Amino acid sequence: MAATPEYESDPAFPLHHGGKIEVRPAVRVRDRAGLSLAYTPGVARVSAAVAHDPELAYRYTWKGGTVAIVTDGTAVLGLGDIGPLGALPVMEGKALLFKEFGGVDAVPICLDTKDPDEIVDTVVRIAPAFGGVNLEDISAPRCFEIEQRLDEMLNVPVFHDDQHGTAIVVLAALRGALRLTERDIADTRVVVSGAGAAGVAVANIMLDAGVGDVVVADSRGLLSSGRDDLAPVKRSLARETNRDGLCGSLADGLRGADVFVGVSGGRVPEETVASMADDPVVFALANPDPEVHPDVAARHAAVVATGRSDYPNQINNVLAFPGIFRGAMAARAKTITPAMKLAAADALAGLVEPELSAGYVIPSAFDDRVVPAVSRAVAAAVDG
Repeated sequence: MAATPEYESDPAFPLHHGGKIEVRPAVRVRDRAGLSLAYTPGVARVSAAVAHDPELAYRYTWKGGTVAIVTDGTAVLGLGDIGPLGALPVMEGKALLFKEFGGVDAVPICLDTKDPDEIVDTVVRIAPAFGGVNLEDISAPRCFEIEQRLDEMLNVPVFHDDQHGTAIVVLAALRGALRLTERDIADTRVVVSGAGAAGVAVANIMLDAGVGDVVVADSRGLLSSGRDDLAPVKRSLARETNRDGLCGSLADGLRGADVFVGVSGGRVPEETVASMADDPVVFALANPDPEVHPDVAARHAAVVATGRSDYPNQINNVLAFPGIFRGAMAARAKTITPAMKLAAADALAGLVEPELSAGYVIPSAFDDRVVPAVSRAVAAAVDG
């Protein structure tokens, strides 16, 4: 179908024409001898050896360096539930980033089902061909169940990037921001706006990292053990967070808080930011419209980060997932542990430490030190 003038005027469309990825051979077949080695009869000897010793698949197939990117298209960017076909351009983009930044091959798998049982069953059945599974753009709370079940059933790492990629990069940036503002992490109160996939993961990694108090807000207010309207994931989170039992709205939680992390897409008025502690840290990550405009946040905050590329301190998941999978697969990890996530965050934070400033608490996505540093840290933490 020919592109309409409407599409032709948008520079994004030519870049996506024909798709953004392709499969290319890693070896060339130029003669009969090469054909007999790459395919029959030579391939039969390799297949027999792999069948006898499955570990050989990591050496003699693409398994050890290839990830399945799995989505059902229910939570794509800020577009919401646009289905598996609508999600395909995003999954192709994810595969492109895996290869460009991490040297990892990745295959988009867009599933035409929203049923968790069907998603889990399908991924389990295709998993033998892959060295890892990156879950992407699956709506909460189903994403929590799907990831947990796959992690228990598969012997390759499973990683829901919307959760953990965001959380790792947020923690890395927070470490630098706390150093700049001379805060002890154990005495810091962080308020997270949003209790979906990213918000839950951010809260959990903050707790694992030793943040003194984490308070989470959803659309109905602060999570606390006194609320009787919480789904199981939020109820569990409420038991582990909100040390002082704060109740009320997000604004109530932010009064006197040290750090704001927005992953909800809501709006936070300037007067609410002004009510935070002196020299607060504001990570307004909704994209393209942050919860607080960066220019407004900068009037009150010592450090501001966003999800946008046109402001300093972009919280971008590409800083995490390529290196995490490269390191995990190189070390033959069976799962991605909390220790590996913390190690990835520490590696990112360490890259900026010598030049740390209010406008530089997280490295650029184009910093060629990022993937090697994260990969090494994750591989070293596999047994942690």
